[in-house]
Amino acid sequence: MFIYPEIKANRQIWLPTTDGHQIYLEESGNQNGYPVIYCHGGPGGASSNQFRRLFDPEYYRIIIFDQRGCGQSKPFLSLNHNTSEHLIEDIELIRQHCQLDKFLLAGGSWGTTLALLYAQQYPQHVSAMLLRGIFLARKQDLAWLYEPQGAARLFPDYYHEFKKFLSNSAQSSEQIIDEYLAQLTSSNQIKQLTAAKAWCAWESQIAKLHFSHEATEQATQTHHAMAMALLECHYFKNQCFIAENQILNNIDKLESIPATLIHGRYDAVCDLSQAWQLNQAWQSSQLLIVPEAGHSLGEIAIAKACCQASDDFMKYFKEQEKLET
Repeated sequence: MFIYPEIKANRQIWLPTTDGHQIYLEESGNQNGYPVIYCHGGPGGASSNQFRRLFDPEYYRIIIFDQRGCGQSKPFLSLNHNTSEHLIEDIELIRQHCQLDKFLLAGGSWGTTLALLYAQQYPQHVSAMLLRGIFLARKQDLAWLYEPQGAARLFPDYYHEFKKFLSNSAQSSEQIIDEYLAQLTSSNQIKQLTAAKAWCAWESQIAKLHFSHEATEQATQTHHAMAMALLECHYFKNQCFIAENQILNNIDKLESIPATLIHGRYDAVCDLSQAWQLNQAWQSSQLLIVPEAGHSLGEIAIAKACCQASDDFMKYFKEQEKLET
């Protein structure tokens, strides 16, 4: 089984926070099964039916949520009380609401960043981690994605389209993000949407080993594009609200947590060096480099690797249960 059949959610709720946000939360699979919480990408992405299909629904209690300001969470596009620390505490709120002691923590792209930050703050609640498309949220990682000497050298045609709305002086990732954020928060709605679609088109166009018009069309749909562009710019302008190299500098907090890291060999969104450096620093992690794959979970090889990893963890958890009884 390389990906599980599509299933419906067992329940959907909006979980209120103490500062005015309502977090969209859904559960599927085995209501009494082993819990897994999946963190979506972005910032500003959303939960997807595809996430449910990465885990055996007969074994796992699959918990998915939309982060603040995006997806079905409310209020939509809100930047108020929207930082990494708020998102970490939202996961903790979800854990408490679902009455979980320990759980498998999974995520993709920015979801790996958020999962790692949560695990470093609450390691006692994380039994294992399954992370796909590692993003460490450092200045060099943003430079790779947005500056002319990074992924742009592989995709100069797409990068030309990405930069045509910017001034010639915008060369650093900080300058590019500032100019995009100014357009995304302007009073001109046409300018907002144009900028949002251009921002999301760039990432979508380089996310797969083989370009997909359909994927780019989906990525530039108004609802998704506005949230993804605005929240990414908001977070990236603020260095994701974390210290430079915070994840690697605190890797010792994860030493007791086993992890599987999955990364496409030709990932142009989050270059492979990020996963490599994380694996080298984290002794209890194993890195699976997927050949002939890029960044997207929509690539069959990536989805297959994630399913295999979740199956391997299922066997691991069952063995742990036997040892405890």
